[in-house]
Amino acid sequence: MPIPSPWPDYRWPEGKRSAALLSVDVDALSPFLWSLRDEVPPRLATFEMRRFGPRTGLYRLLDLFARYGFKASFYVPGVVAEMNPEILPAILEGGHEIGLHGYFHEIVSEVSDAEFTGALEASLELFVKQTGQRPVGFRSPAWEMTPHMLAEVRRLGLSYDSSLSGFDHPYEIEGLTEIPVQWAVDDAIFFKFEGGGRDKWPVQSGRAVLEDWTSEFRTLHRFGGLFTLTVHDWISGRAQRIALLEKLFDEIASQESVWVATGAEIAAHHAASPNRGRFSVEAEVPQAIGPRRFGQAHG
Repeated sequence: MPIPSPWPDYRWPEGKRSAALLSVDVDALSPFLWSLRDEVPPRLATFEMRRFGPRTGLYRLLDLFARYGFKASFYVPGVVAEMNPEILPAILEGGHEIGLHGYFHEIVSEVSDAEFTGALEASLELFVKQTGQRPVGFRSPAWEMTPHMLAEVRRLGLSYDSSLSGFDHPYEIEGLTEIPVQWAVDDAIFFKFEGGGRDKWPVQSGRAVLEDWTSEFRTLHRFGGLFTLTVHDWISGRAQRIALLEKLFDEIASQESVWVATGAEIAAHHAASPNRGRFSVEAEVPQAIGPRRFGQAHG
């Protein structure tokens, strides 16, 4: 006899068994610039590879979503919006959501609490200036969060974060709605290859990735969970990856009981539904274990 979970089933809008969040991290040059923040060498290969995103890849993804009638969430570092001021309006024109993603795609372990707060406030100000709209969602670069970051996202009135993986459906952490992510359905770990001796693993087979992503989607649909797909403009805007996403989207579109929604829509549903308060956790960081000795006599 199966052992029931101590957590209740997640409740989606009426008639929907599961949900899918299709998201794009529009990183472009920002992570590479952050890694080179003290000195930028005069070498073009990686810059041009990543510039493919805002030049071409982003617009292929926008066209792909339009063909399927899917609305997506685009998380954009402030410096990318600053360098490419046409991006945010283009995303909004397609009916999609724009969310914050750091200013320089700064890595959490490499900035202070005060620097994080400054970057978050500067990003928010830039987005409002460029679009006249205030974003409601945040996704941390490299998907790391601290209790301070959660508190600041909440203080600035954002509706949700999308950086953690404590459930495979929305939940609350320190009172903030969390829309979970998952590395297994992020294109970067399979296809990010820049050359120059920095890469730690080769590009994976698109056929194998499609099979895994489709299996994840089908099984999460059976479990009633949230399928959060994360792709990047400069990676999945390439031809092979567009073809891969078309096949995946065919599968998603074939399931009428899947709710394809933006992060903002999912967060609003969570806040107004019976799910609120049923999946609430603390941002708990355990104490260091320290040295331990086992097998010693006690008494």
